[in-house]
Amino acid sequence: MSAVNQYEQELARCAANYTPLSPLSFIERAASVYPDRIAVVHHAERRTWRETFARCRRLCSALKQRGVGLGDTVAIIATNIPAFYEALFGVPATGAVLNPINIRLDADAIAFILDHGEAKVLLTDTEFAPVVREALSKCQVRPLVIDIADISAPCHERLGTLEYEDLLAAGDPESPWELPRDEWQAVALCYTSGTTGNPKGVVYHHRGAYLNAMSNAVSWSMPLNPVYLWTLPMFHCCGWCFPWTLAMQGGTNICLRRIGAANIYQAIALEHVTHFCGAPIVLNLVVNAAASDKRLLPREVQVMTAGAAPPAAILDAMEDAGFRVTHTYGLTETYGPAVLGAVQESWSQLSREQRAALKIRQGVRYPVLEDLEVMDPDTMQPVPRDGETTGEVMFKGNVVMRGYLKNAKATAESLSGGWFHSGDLGVMHPENYIQIKDRSKDIIISGGENISSIEVEEVLYRHPAVLEAAVVARPDTKWGETPCAFVWLKADAPAVSAEALIKYCREHIAHFKAPKTIVFQELPKTATGKIQKYKLRKLADELGSLS
Repeated sequence: MSAVNQYEQELARCAANYTPLSPLSFIERAASVYPDRIAVVHHAERRTWRETFARCRRLCSALKQRGVGLGDTVAIIATNIPAFYEALFGVPATGAVLNPINIRLDADAIAFILDHGEAKVLLTDTEFAPVVREALSKCQVRPLVIDIADISAPCHERLGTLEYEDLLAAGDPESPWELPRDEWQAVALCYTSGTTGNPKGVVYHHRGAYLNAMSNAVSWSMPLNPVYLWTLPMFHCCGWCFPWTLAMQGGTNICLRRIGAANIYQAIALEHVTHFCGAPIVLNLVVNAAASDKRLLPREVQVMTAGAAPPAAILDAMEDAGFRVTHTYGLTETYGPAVLGAVQESWSQLSREQRAALKIRQGVRYPVLEDLEVMDPDTMQPVPRDGETTGEVMFKGNVVMRGYLKNAKATAESLSGGWFHSGDLGVMHPENYIQIKDRSKDIIISGGENISSIEVEEVLYRHPAVLEAAVVARPDTKWGETPCAFVWLKADAPAVSAEALIKYCREHIAHFKAPKTIVFQELPKTATGKIQKYKLRKLADELGSLS
């Protein structure tokens, strides 16, 4: 046998047979294949794929004119509007990295992200001018601010000297559309919710974004030319990569600034929506809508949900109302959903209750996820596939982040042993379906948002009357979970009410992070003085669901 690999002789990679994978290629193809098909709908605005691609090229060109290029960061704070969709293509086309910022964050968190990511430009929806103005006053370096004066914005206060449409007008609609030279190049910077203090900046690459965008369509059996309603925030993991999926499939994006039952039903009825995504709270909103808000569905609507598993009653109610729900699971570090609750044909023979029990499991790996395991984090060996033995859920493959920006220690820890350590505790069933059982970092998932118990506790500890505080999740019929604070007051402190403590928290952190419940009691501790949170979780569960 020859020692030389014959397939490596005179069969080199070249421009004719290799192109770096990038989701930027999807919109160029959409404009070529479906030039006259409606790409984006926003109130009376309807733009085709040809027009949308031209606007993305204008954005790319205009940013380049202002010195934006490889390695720069362009942040955006906006709702689900056309400018956000265009930024997901136009910004990375310059070589820069798009940094979507959660619109629910407070000024301190926004300022930290802008500084940490070294934002050169900030695109900001005028609705959020008050909090953004405060954040900018706290930034070390002020980025170039471009206001997005969207027609649906309730506030039109300007913070910058340039408006988005004026920026686009200066750009070239025929500007060259260039893919990255290296598919490992960063495409987006998505911050976690700061589960242990300041949020961590998760870096996505073009290859991962391309692959997960494709996997969305394959996993969900999404056909060509879907009509997709934006109930999922585009700032969540770049909209779970669905902006790029929609371009790949030549679909139609129905923008939605306000997420409400009436708006959702109206959009489905008027625009013949076929698909939408959202946290379980959105499902709850839909099935519990007032009769006056509901509309007759023109067809069955496909719904993808992620996060805490929706209750079986919600799944049943969604099916009865004409929605088919697909359950998924993932993290910011995995480009959004990377695990799918794949439905088996044999399930059709089961009772509704049995099917619901199977559907709430998080599921099996996406086609582009190389491996998924529940491991013993100490031995790094898979736990038995018995549906009972708990371990840490771990991921491996091309849809795992590059790492955390400027945080080598956290990157090394999370990617140690050749696996991404999710921090979520779960079990592996015999059929290779994982199921999440707990969260090792005490994250509270409320309405699809991650809330750090530590962050809330730090605020409570700053109150002069608080001696000790511990925060855990309490079940909530609307939000899935909400923060429940157990507080022990100082003996000599003036009396303080639960309402006063909640108000205090809302003054110091984002409103959605503030506790909904305050329980005054002495906190259970170990012999070494560590608070026993598992006991508090049990007490919170015994309180029952907030409604």
